[in-house]
Amino acid sequence: PIKAKRSNEVFGTANALADAIKEQGPVDIGVGVEHYMGVSRTKLKTAIAMLEAEGYKVHYMDTIQLGTGKKMGINESSVRSLLDPIKAKRSNEVFGTANALADAIKEQGPVDIGVGVEHYMGVSRTKLKTAIAMLEAEGYKVHYMDTVQLGTGKKTTIFALAPPGMEWAEVNDIKNQGKLGVVTKYSKDRGATYEELKPPRNVDSDRIHIRYSDQGGSDKDGVIEVRRGVEDISLGNSQYAQVRVGVDGTHYLKGMVMYSDDIPDGVDIVYNVNKDSTHGKLDVMKKQTDNPDNPFGATYKQRHYVNKKGEEELSSLNIIYEEGDWNKWSKALSSQMMSKQRPAVAEKQLELAYDIKKEEYETIKSLTNPVIRKKLLQTFSDGADSDASHLKAAAMPRQSTAVILPINSLKDNEVYAPNYRDGENLVLIRYPHGGIFEIPELVVNNKNREASKVMGQAPDAIGINSKVAGRLSGADFDGDHVVVIPNNQGAIRTSSPLKGLENFDPQEQYKGVGNYKKMTKHATQQQMGNISNLITDMTIQGATNSELARAVRHSMVVIDAEKHGLDYKASEIDNGIKQLKVKYQGGPRGGASTIISRSRSQARVPHREEGEYRTDPKTGKTRKHYIDPDTGEKLYTPTGESYINEQGKEVKRTTRSYKMLETDDAYKLSSGQKIENVYAEHANKLKAL
Repeated sequence: PIKAKRSNEVFGTANALADAIKEQGPVDIGVGVEHYMGVSRTKLKTAIAMLEAEGYKVHYMDTIQLGTGKKMGINESSVRSLLDPIKAKRSNEVFGTANALADAIKEQGPVDIGVGVEHYMGVSRTKLKTAIAMLEAEGYKVHYMDTVQLGTGKKTTIFALAPPGMEWAEVNDIKNQGKLGVVTKYSKDRGATYEELKPPRNVDSDRIHIRYSDQGGSDKDGVIEVRRGVEDISLGNSQYAQVRVGVDGTHYLKGMVMYSDDIPDGVDIVYNVNKDSTHGKLDVMKKQTDNPDNPFGATYKQRHYVNKKGEEELSSLNIIYEEGDWNKWSKALSSQMMSKQRPAVAEKQLELAYDIKKEEYETIKSLTNPVIRKKLLQTFSDGADSDASHLKAAAMPRQSTAVILPINSLKDNEVYAPNYRDGENLVLIRYPHGGIFEIPELVVNNKNREASKVMGQAPDAIGINSKVAGRLSGADFDGDHVVVIPNNQGAIRTSSPLKGLENFDPQEQYKGVGNYKKMTKHATQQQMGNISNLITDMTIQGATNSELARAVRHSMVVIDAEKHGLDYKASEIDNGIKQLKVKYQGGPRGGASTIISRSRSQARVPHREEGEYRTDPKTGKTRKHYIDPDTGEKLYTPTGESYINEQGKEVKRTTRSYKMLETDDAYKLSSGQKIENVYAEHANKLKAL
């Protein structure tokens, strides 16, 4: 209802504008109109944007209000000079953002435009999307590519903006090579103008003390502790942030930065690592890339501060995320997590997700303007298809997302969480989510002095000790985050850690690649996708704890194989992965076998184009239909295109899709387990919408 309320208000405002135009012709939408209509300026702007998408047009005309110039004590030209910038400001911000994107593509090729990019560019997500739409009208194209996040194993979608004429296959190849570009410009004025990132300010390695594993560094692995009151490494008003810090112009620190009162004399920074003291200082740091525009290989924003002389200087902290950013992340619960819970719990949260979608549908259907209604229904239809593939459930009550920070004075069953009540139970969930044995259930202790001092009233961070972090799929403290869910009624199931994972160290047991080539980054993504699907399918089909431990051990080797040069082939043999695939996926090379893993599995279909030509039997006229008027399904026409492969054979060209999008009944993707039926029913209801 909350979500639908805002939509209703925007749709209602758009209808009011359309009705006024129908009755009177062009209408005034200048500053102050929202006051008389009884809505916010933002809501009015959104309604106007909806109408513009349908062909309505905003025109700008200079005018002087009678009496105005005299009352202000200035002449007409001066009034105009004041009005012009106000009218042009919003347009300038969108055009500036579009230009920044186009410049980045010209210099680097296709660039990442995923969630978070607006944060680094200094604009709103809405403004970025509008700028992208402008470029799409000029021939630029947005491509969507699935990938597995290294370090989490979670499948995610990358959004890339490519220049005109560049197809998905080429962009995907660039992505697999790790060469997808990033926008390195940022705006201080909400998009009107953009500045290039300056070369990062490096700190001298002499200012850094390394706390190695044999000195307690493992307990805070990934944390960068800084001295209070030092200008170039100050966090300002924040208590924590995920950062990159350049060192000596050759290396950098990667992790979460926090204040500390335990900094040795003569240094300003303590870097905590899980490597022993036989390693040199620079050996525990990352090497900067050869790209001077992006030496950290990540999208970041720069901080500035005013020094004691009143001059602006560049901070040494390059921000990935800062306090308050984790609060903004999506709270929908993935099928990877909910499918391992009781069917009744999953069914309840999926029903809530469906109700929200159904109410959105009913709201759009109630609109009286047929043009707006048609456009919004088409967008809604695409969204329903997407939701049926992702199978996400609605958030649990009071659920949040939080970055984890080390508070090792806490007990193994305690958590510092200032947004929750002392004494209540919380469960923490991190991806990849192997099973309920990786969900710790903890009691809130907000009286811990250490946590209160270094974290305060953290809006989106929680404190746990290193032992609890290890249970969270081997999390560390360099920016790993968790889903936090109150569990006072025991709705979320948990269990003890698997015995088969105790004291397992993949880097120790599988160091070296044997007779095989070192795993590539792209192969790591593929293998993590495969093993994650296997673990999901095994869990749903009732695998034993010892079997799950084998699969999870192998996933731990795979996820670090490229980074640390591990023998993943030996792990595959030792853990009997092929035997597990035979039992739970139908063969040694078997793939996804349950609806949870199959829904987003790739499906190759004959190459096609959108739309289908149909002849009206009454009029005899032929025109292209994009939607079947009887079923509401999208229509396609096969192109029959083919190409000659490297062996000189003609091959029919195919298009990439997902199995859930290509099936008319989600039950066809199910192996018949009870929890799968819950998800199949939900997917079919979304498809029916």
